[in-house]
Amino acid sequence: MSFNLADYFPILLMFVVAAGFAVTFIGLSQLVGQRKRTRTKLMPYECGKDPVGSARERFSVKFYLIAMIFILFDIEVIFLVPWAVVFRRLSAPEYGLANVVFFEMIIFIALLAAGLIYVIKKGAFDWGETARREAEAEGRLLEKKIASAKAQLSSSSMAA
Repeated sequence: MSFNLADYFPILLMFVVAAGFAVTFIGLSQLVGQRKRTRTKLMPYECGKDPVGSARERFSVKFYLIAMIFILFDIEVIFLVPWAVVFRRLSAPEYGLANVVFFEMIIFIALLAAGLIYVIKKGAFDWGETARREAEAEGRLLEKKIASAKAQLSSSSMAA
């Protein structure tokens, strides 16, 4: 099999079309789009909610722990898909790896289960009474901040 640069032309063409599409529509929005700046448009976008409080507020360590555990187990589960795809081919008689590949995955799943049991035993998923009380207190504090920010916004808009 020889290397032929012309075989990669469709890929290059795809990148050129995608870049041209992006540049064209960004340029069009700059030329044709409105430039009226309002207070609402200049506010940071927070998924449809008014931003309240500082961006530097502290989160519970449990939040980060749950996020890391999710990423860890998500990545490990992703490794199951390629294994499942090639399992039949590797277990064919010409390779003779059926038992090896199967037991490797059994060990992998056992380690995954052991990690999950360890995390459960350590109480990472335990949202006990104290955690609930802390979350409710944070929620009440946030509601007060939202109410005061709305009152401040309405009083400033009436003054204007």
